[in-house]
Amino acid sequence: MSNVDLAAAVRLREEGRHEEARQALVELARRFPDDAEVAYQTAWAHDVLGLEAEAVPYYERALAGDGLGADDRLGAFTGFGSTLRVLGRPDEALGVFAKGLAEFPGDPALRTFTAMALHNAGRSAEAVSTLLKVVAESDKAGGYQRAIAYYADHLDETV
Repeated sequence: MSNVDLAAAVRLREEGRHEEARQALVELARRFPDDAEVAYQTAWAHDVLGLEAEAVPYYERALAGDGLGADDRLGAFTGFGSTLRVLGRPDEALGVFAKGLAEFPGDPALRTFTAMALHNAGRSAEAVSTLLKVVAESDKAGGYQRAIAYYADHLDETV
């Protein structure tokens, strides 16, 4: 495959020429069905256009194959899980996020998207707990890291 073709298609997306990028990437994915990077970029191009259902098989291909660097693999887990959640498939999204977290333990973005899927799956207490832990581990807790971390696991505790 020509890296020039892939770079040109990605550049179209980055320039906001989303439909042109999608068309170019779909053609590349047709020509190179086993190329994980092409599949990932094609999934992304569909997501940008709100074509989540069409993105799913490309995410599956991207994560099934080799060839994605760590940043793109993390992006594929995040994008795929988010896409499944948006499609009303939170349990499948949670499975994707769990696989992503197995490879990228503690990643705050994956954990935040996991919280959204937990909420959609009717597990709101777990969702809030997850978000509190992400906040507690960040620099955004305003000196309340210990308290927030404690309440993440004791959310219903009152006096």
